Amino acid sequence: MTSYDVPPDTAARPDGPEPLQDGALWRHTLRVPTRDGVALAADLYSASPTPEATALPVLLERTPYGRRAQRGSDQDRADAPLPRPEDIARHFTDAGYHVVRQDCRGRGDSEGTFVKYLSEGPDGADTIAWIRNRPWCDGRVVMTGVSYSAHCQSAAAAEEPEGLAAMFQDSGGFSSAYDAGLRMGGAFELKQVTWALRHALHSPEAAADPVLTEALLRVDVAGWFGAMPWRPGCTPLRHLPAYEAYLLEQWRQDAFGDYYRAPAIYGRGFYHRFPDAPSLHMGSWYDPYVRSTIENFTALRERKSAPSYLVMGPWTHGHRCETHAGDVDFGARSTLDGNLAPSYLDFRRRWFDRALGREVTDGDDLPVVQYFLMGGGDGRRNAAGRMRHGGTWRADTRWPPASTAPVVLYFSADGGLSTAPPTTPTASVTYDFDPRHPVPTMGGQVTSGEPVMSGGAFDQNAPDARIHGAHAPYLPLDSRPDVITLTTPPLERDVVLAGPVSATLHISTSAPDTDFTIKLIDVHPPNADYPHGFAMNLTDGIVRCRFHRSREHPELLVPGEVYEIEVTAPDTANLFAAGHRIRLDVSSSNFPRFDVNSNTGEPEATARRTVSATNTVHMDAGRPSHVRIWVEGGPSVLR
Repeated sequence: MTSYDVPPDTAARPDGPEPLQDGALWRHTLRVPTRDGVALAADLYSASPTPEATALPVLLERTPYGRRAQRGSDQDRADAPLPRPEDIARHFTDAGYHVVRQDCRGRGDSEGTFVKYLSEGPDGADTIAWIRNRPWCDGRVVMTGVSYSAHCQSAAAAEEPEGLAAMFQDSGGFSSAYDAGLRMGGAFELKQVTWALRHALHSPEAAADPVLTEALLRVDVAGWFGAMPWRPGCTPLRHLPAYEAYLLEQWRQDAFGDYYRAPAIYGRGFYHRFPDAPSLHMGSWYDPYVRSTIENFTALRERKSAPSYLVMGPWTHGHRCETHAGDVDFGARSTLDGNLAPSYLDFRRRWFDRALGREVTDGDDLPVVQYFLMGGGDGRRNAAGRMRHGGTWRADTRWPPASTAPVVLYFSADGGLSTAPPTTPTASVTYDFDPRHPVPTMGGQVTSGEPVMSGGAFDQNAPDARIHGAHAPYLPLDSRPDVITLTTPPLERDVVLAGPVSATLHISTSAPDTDFTIKLIDVHPPNADYPHGFAMNLTDGIVRCRFHRSREHPELLVPGEVYEIEVTAPDTANLFAAGHRIRLDVSSSNFPRFDVNSNTGEPEATARRTVSATNTVHMDAGRPSHVRIWVEGGPSVLR
């Protein structure tokens, strides 16, 4: 363990106290010093105007979104108003904790310059070191929070801070930002752009300059997404150079190198430095951080003696109190509140108590893994206009679940997907991929994508005006000539899939570089509400082919040569009901979720020209392209 020296706290003594909620809660304003002299603003909430009178465990949340701001991801119960920070703090101070909420560097009232992700490790470690030495802390700091606040936890943990007693990571915490969050398969996740635009409006710079605020409000986001690639001074963030600079730097860093090995965004390389402390990892099937959430849980469970737990719901990012994701509803049993616990606050409090060895009198022991198995609904439209897909919570001791085993489904050139390996000596499907007309993103594991994309489950048969890049007559995505659709026959029995999804593709191309994508889909049969059926997306992945041999050292392809590539999609869990079909779509773009390959071999962040690529997927006996899924009961279920 490491204990960091930070500057004296002469400027960091609490101001206040300020009574809240009729004196039942007190707020003290802190200025927490860091090793480089920057002071970070924070609030200490306590049940007493003199917190130093009782040393207690401290719950720490670090945020770039404003330490006193309400956030939708803090929703506690579906039937309750959105809680304020003081309401949340009161819940925990009543339970015998002090609570600290802190503005990240360069955000809110904190000093310094905001650089997304990369400052959070040292700043988090300095904050923990400072807190644990206050008279109101009993030496134990528990980190908590959603999304960026979860990233802050793994960033701090990688600095090996003494006193970090537990972590509750909800919808974030990078195992490797190169594999999920910043990039996937070498492609850049363009939610980084829409996130930056949204939060630039709340930056200290915008708060101090109404002209800048107005300029940011007038940005034509959809228009800029049609004008890529961008250049310094010619981006939607052109009026806020600090944000533009870090965004373009992220985009330019296309190979896995020192940038992606930074502890703040590469937990995988620093798990050995994480404290041996209890951790809970919560995520959702339509969240960008599925892979990180599961890898963090798995790695810490294997490496540490302290327990780790996994909770995976069917939601979009942080929306654990909603029953729907996109155009699909999973039923009243799908929320966290009312199912896994009376409320989100109650769930967290009970877990904190367990993690710190406190007596827990309400509730059973927490299962190691709790996951929502989507599926089993009637497939009809509900009153809100969403398809009833249904589902149920399950518990297990591991992930993938102990009852599952890997199953390989092979491609055939006539569009089939089966457990029988191909026997034909030559078979393939070829299409032209034009980067100027990419396949539009329809849902998936997306957050912060508005107004150009939204996460969740959508009918891939029915794009509409909400979908960026889609246009009348709004034909199904599989009608496009650049999409290969592969399906099983209608299933004779229910099939439960729960675990990783990956495809091995044998490919060739006319270009020096191109992309390949996969998308796993549950095809509902037609009914009166959906006469065309409902093709529900489950998970999707992408690979940039110049990284086929090495993520560190890109290597252009030889046109016409056949390569074997692996395309990995985030894990999922779904019951394919009898009569449904398992479908896999293969293509070469998914925009604007990911940037589009120019097919020229030039880096996407700087290329100005594009060419069409003729791409081929081989599906014969010698080159058997296939998808690998984890199925309850193993291969016999699909024979």
